[in-house]
Amino acid sequence: MANPIIVTPPAIEPVTVDEAKSHLRINFATDDTYLGELIIAAREYAEDFLRRALITRTYDLYLDDFPSTGAIALPRPPLQLVSSVKYVDTDGDVQDLTENTDYVVDAVSEPGWVVMAEDASWPEVKQTVNAVIIRFIAGYGDAGTDILAAHKLAIKHMVAEWYEHREPTDVVRGAPIKVSRTADMLLWPTRFYEFE
Repeated sequence: MANPIIVTPPAIEPVTVDEAKSHLRINFATDDTYLGELIIAAREYAEDFLRRALITRTYDLYLDDFPSTGAIALPRPPLQLVSSVKYVDTDGDVQDLTENTDYVVDAVSEPGWVVMAEDASWPEVKQTVNAVIIRFIAGYGDAGTDILAAHKLAIKHMVAEWYEHREPTDVVRGAPIKVSRTADMLLWPTRFYEFE
């Protein structure tokens, strides 16, 4: 399964700097920029581990051809909507497919799907790379309150771990520091496995 490319990144982070400071019991502003960087890194780690999008963003998924199965799974659930399905026709021109005529969208299942409509067939595409482009929007919502509490808490735990242990190794054991056990336990139950 191809990895989608982010077209529009999330507008906000699911955890604010103030929320991270409250979790860490910090009441000064000196490290606000650093905490913001840790929040981004923790969110990116959580999304990669979960194989999910947390906050709303837009992706483009590129395929070389339409699948013979008639269905295209969209990575990084949850799917909110499909904005467009385009393809490069045999003449090299970009064409748009029409939802409900050429294809239907299943945004309820995980993963979400683009499925060939009844009595329709996928068009022939030019034999080239990235001949099919599906633009879609994924994520739990536009606000930090839209994501699961466990995801939010896992991000706070990672930020706390990285803030308090800035060295790349565990001084006592000499082993690389890993994500906290608590963060792992919070993320595992909702990890998406379809695309392993």
